[in-house]
Amino acid sequence: MSNTGKAIDFNLLSRVLSFTRPYRKLLYSAIFLSVILSFVSPVRPLLINYAVDNYIIESPNISFLWNMCVLLVGLLFVEAIVQFIYIYVATLIGQHVIKDMRSKVYNHILKLKMSFFDRTPIGALVTRTVSDIETIADIFSQGLFVIIGELLKLSVIICMMFYTDWKLAIMSMISIPILLVATAWFKKNIKRSFQDVRSQVSKINTFVQEHITGMNVVQIFNREVAEYHKFKKINDQHLSANLKSIFYYSVFFPVVEILSALSIGIIIWYGGVAILEQKDVTLGELIAFILYIYMMFRPIRQLADRFNVLQMGIVGSERVFKILDTDEFIEDQGEVNRNKITGNITFQNVKFAYKSDQWVFKDISLNIPSGKQTAIVGDTGSGKTSIINLLCRFYEYQFGSIFIDEIDIRNYSLYNLRSHISIIQQDVHLFSSSIIDNVRLFDPDISRNSIIQASKDIGIDDFITKLPGGYDYIVGERGVTLSTGQRQLISFLRIYLRNPSVLILDEATSSIDTHTEGLLQNALDKISAGKTTIVIAHRLSTIVSSDNIIVLEKGELIEQGSHTDLMSINGKYAQMYKTQLSSNEK
Repeated sequence: MSNTGKAIDFNLLSRVLSFTRPYRKLLYSAIFLSVILSFVSPVRPLLINYAVDNYIIESPNISFLWNMCVLLVGLLFVEAIVQFIYIYVATLIGQHVIKDMRSKVYNHILKLKMSFFDRTPIGALVTRTVSDIETIADIFSQGLFVIIGELLKLSVIICMMFYTDWKLAIMSMISIPILLVATAWFKKNIKRSFQDVRSQVSKINTFVQEHITGMNVVQIFNREVAEYHKFKKINDQHLSANLKSIFYYSVFFPVVEILSALSIGIIIWYGGVAILEQKDVTLGELIAFILYIYMMFRPIRQLADRFNVLQMGIVGSERVFKILDTDEFIEDQGEVNRNKITGNITFQNVKFAYKSDQWVFKDISLNIPSGKQTAIVGDTGSGKTSIINLLCRFYEYQFGSIFIDEIDIRNYSLYNLRSHISIIQQDVHLFSSSIIDNVRLFDPDISRNSIIQASKDIGIDDFITKLPGGYDYIVGERGVTLSTGQRQLISFLRIYLRNPSVLILDEATSSIDTHTEGLLQNALDKISAGKTTIVIAHRLSTIVSSDNIIVLEKGELIEQGSHTDLMSINGKYAQMYKTQLSSNEK
């Protein structure tokens, strides 16, 4: 999509303009007002020409001169009113467009595969959905409409100049070829420069976001100085990119001023000589042409400046449309929608890889019976979490089938499938809002009373009411004001209200104190009663009572059975259990 050789990518501009369809009336109003403005200003030099030649030099008349001055002031007043309405309408269009575009981008991001997020930095996504989209608003408020208006104004000015005196008009155009060459050079280089600037902004956002999130790692390993130097290098690259664009500005605009002064000098010399020699040039025409030249070069300066705004908006849109053009969705063509499932899960000859040819599962088959607790254990990288990722369809498996209640999970609608499954993870994500909002996840259909009753049912009401503000307590970003165990309790309350058929615990009760573990275990017993429960745990002591234990090694199922069964065969599981038991005793 990128094309640095093209001054403006009209395909991108056309896509941006497609977002104005709901606001056509506003769009047409802005264009109409722009046309009016392009005709109002060029009339002023014509009136001044007429006033000087007719009411000052040829037939001095103070009364008519006064009327002409009133007319000029009236024109300026009308121009100011039209300008105000135009700016408001153009800005309004821009704000509506970026609102719609941001909603569309965010909605698109919500549906993308997890593999997209695996390789895309969060900072880059934030840049594209916030600052890159903001630059698109300027296409309307400061870019496109201004360019249309200035081009029209330039055309009207040139017509007025030839209407007034074609010889003076031609003399005024002598510097235009040089200006066209300078403008072409400027346009070519400024787009490349703006692309570099936006890229550097994205890099800074990504770096800052990652390192603030991982600040504890930076500090515990004494990496403050090293990370500062990394940031300084990225910041210097950002400065360099901005200085390059400033350089192009610094060269181009003085060139425009010099050419403007050159044109005025030529007109004063040519017109002045013609007046002194009493040829067919009047003083009014000379004054009008000086004003016309100022007016002619002002749109040219404006065009260059607004072109930069337009270019930056187009560069921003290019980055935004790259997200919208990312077609990485989990296929959702299933038509099965069940109100209730029993949760009998079967993997049949499943072959899966996150990256091509790096197989996590080569041909795995297993069964997780409904209404029972099944634990999945294995060394790091054995495929425990991948089982969950495939079951929830966060990723697509390449071969084989996965069934729930003897129906292929691809035949369920994605919404229906996930509505029956809930995951409790060790790292619970809470939003910077109240406990009530974090439990209901901003779903207005879940009442406050039902949340309070649910918390009493699972025995955590006492913990919540002791917090300042109780259920209205603001937990901070990612639940920073709560302990790990307290965050887990909030997540348990979420799940209890949802009442899923399949419950997945991914290291959910590790790294917590004994008191909180007791609360969690009590809550868990009530939440998991009668449900298909899948437990992924490193602490094998927590799963000895599981109905079924699956042991994975390098993506293969090597053992399956109860704790007693697996200990009796003295295989991989027994070895892992004895090792942990021995370690705990020490």
